[in-house]
Amino acid sequence: MTWTRRPLAALALCVLLLAGSAGCGSGDARKGDASPTPVGKILEDRDHEGRPYRDVGQEGAPDVGIEVQPGTAGGWDVRLTVRNFRFSPAGAAARPVAGRGLARLFVDGRPVARLRAPAYRLDARLVPRGTHRLTARLYADDGTVWAVDGKPVESTADITASEPGPGAAPDTASRRKARTQGADTGGRGSPARPGRAS
Repeated sequence: MTWTRRPLAALALCVLLLAGSAGCGSGDARKGDASPTPVGKILEDRDHEGRPYRDVGQEGAPDVGIEVQPGTAGGWDVRLTVRNFRFSPAGAAARPVAGRGLARLFVDGRPVARLRAPAYRLDARLVPRGTHRLTARLYADDGTVWAVDGKPVESTADITASEPGPGAAPDTASRRKARTQGADTGGRGSPARPGRAS
């Protein structure tokens, strides 16, 4: 009888070892991931820099609004209003986490700043005389563009800068105005607001 107990005990020990190692292996694989499920769906659409869109459902999706005012010491004060979104600190891991990341500012489609906070001072040299479009777009930490229904999560404002008149100080004579625009820009953003002159 001893000869049948030993093979059964050895078989039971093998089953326990195999089951235990299989359980440990799956737990270790999840440990490095940000979450056990993927965040959104990567689309074939890309922004003008070639970064892919990461499409998420409308419910709980990140959103951004933008306001621009003339700065008291020149330049422009930019303020972003975000919903369902948190700015990641510098040095954050380059992996997507739902509702986290950074914003990038574009003047007429040209990148000018990466933001990890809602306020920014835009240098007047980046906005020469004329009307320009300022866009704030939200990105995940891995560089993908947050998108909803295939459209990037962004908001735009039109800025008009003019040169100072004769005999006036450049700070006060330069009449500037910013108008925030929303859904009509093709992306997500705050609803259209009436134009403001400053």
